[in-house]
Amino acid sequence: MKPRPTKQGRRKRKKDQRGIALLLVMSSITLMTILVVEFQEEQIADLSAAYAERDALQAEYMALSAANLSRLFVAAEPVMRQSLGILRFLFGGKAVPQLPVWEFSDQILGAFSDKSGQEGFAKLTGFDINGAKNLGGPEGASFQVTVVDEDSKINLNLAARGNSIALNRFGAAFLGLTGAPAYDPLFERNDRDGQTSDRATICGALMEWADTDEQRYACDPRNFQGGGGPAGGEDNSYSLLKRPYRPKNAPYDSLEEARLVRGMGDDFWATFVDPEPNAPKKRVMTVWGQGPLNVNTASPQAVLAVVCGMAPDAQICIDPTKSGQFLTMFGVLRSFTSGMPLFGSPNEFVGTVQGAGQYGKLLFSTIGIPPVKFQSPAEAAKNFTTESKVFSIHAVGEVKSGKRLTRIRITMVVDFRGSPAIPSSTGGLGLPGQPGQPGQAGLQPGQQGPKPTSGVGTAGTGLDGIAGALQPTAAGQIVYYRIE
Repeated sequence: MKPRPTKQGRRKRKKDQRGIALLLVMSSITLMTILVVEFQEEQIADLSAAYAERDALQAEYMALSAANLSRLFVAAEPVMRQSLGILRFLFGGKAVPQLPVWEFSDQILGAFSDKSGQEGFAKLTGFDINGAKNLGGPEGASFQVTVVDEDSKINLNLAARGNSIALNRFGAAFLGLTGAPAYDPLFERNDRDGQTSDRATICGALMEWADTDEQRYACDPRNFQGGGGPAGGEDNSYSLLKRPYRPKNAPYDSLEEARLVRGMGDDFWATFVDPEPNAPKKRVMTVWGQGPLNVNTASPQAVLAVVCGMAPDAQICIDPTKSGQFLTMFGVLRSFTSGMPLFGSPNEFVGTVQGAGQYGKLLFSTIGIPPVKFQSPAEAAKNFTTESKVFSIHAVGEVKSGKRLTRIRITMVVDFRGSPAIPSSTGGLGLPGQPGQPGQAGLQPGQQGPKPTSGVGTAGTGLDGIAGALQPTAAGQIVYYRIE
């Protein structure tokens, strides 16, 4: 039988158990503190993520608004041109060529951006928009937009047309662009793949990538009636690489795709393709566009390249000093017109380059440069245009929220070939199959519109909806879209 604990022993046992209670209380407080801090951090992270998503969505829609406004601004150019009847006097009573209104897109459309953009618009136009309503986006939101005329650049996708005339058109421009003796070192050393690629080799490789056959292009465009045909089998140098691949034999989907072509090293790329990656207007080549070069908007370098491709023996093509004088005077001519187009037609430009007219005398006779002599002026004129139809829109939407800056970039290429003119009615641009669309009168009060003929639900869905979305609209057709 165990002895009963004495009073002194019971007191001692209670004294020993007091520390356990304190330890349990402190452990509970610590765990609760950890849970509260973790919960708070999760809530702050979730709130920050929600704010970031909100800002990203606002920035995306600011960029998208800038891109769509730019489409409408370019589409309205013919209306602006017609309203400026006084310009006919500058062109001798002839039709006024296309006005490069897209060069002012960022300033004009700034009225729909933030306060800074609205102030720039007011300064440019002289309009006071302080009392205007529904302009701009949320607080801290703004956009910048750059519209690039893709017809002012040399088109890499000419080979996809599958005819030797298009190949020769690119070959002439390429050889004219790269033909100066100062560029010889670029073609004498090994490229990134350890191969030596001269001008004709790189020219042919660029065309072989986009054409649909297995033949090599010789890049000999001297015969403008259709010469310069295939020269043996396609280049097999790609199969000898450490990671071999085959040429695409299909059109380029983007300019960056040209990096895969033989000879496309960093030096070549920075010299002839994309001198400044953040300045799309300075690009020399493109994968979009009609093909002919717009002489009113192309850079002097691109214009000289095409001219020298067709007349390589001209003095402005073989003498670096004369080339520099031509480029300088061509730029001076454009500064005289303050952005107005210089030439009313391709034939007028060809005549100028051959020394005819007021501009021809200024370019050649005044500074002592012999004019260019084309083998066939009519064929030379086919390489030029004064009407651009394909544009790339580079829109950036920004939202500032505290110390955070959210930026979304949208790149959109819009083709206006086949697009109807903007209607003059009050119905607006309209959609395919709706009142206000060109060629369809607006509905009178009490009159019903057309009923859907097929598809599910309404005419805006199903097969009819797909077909309607593919119909050309006054705002052009989007052929490329990228968001980043």
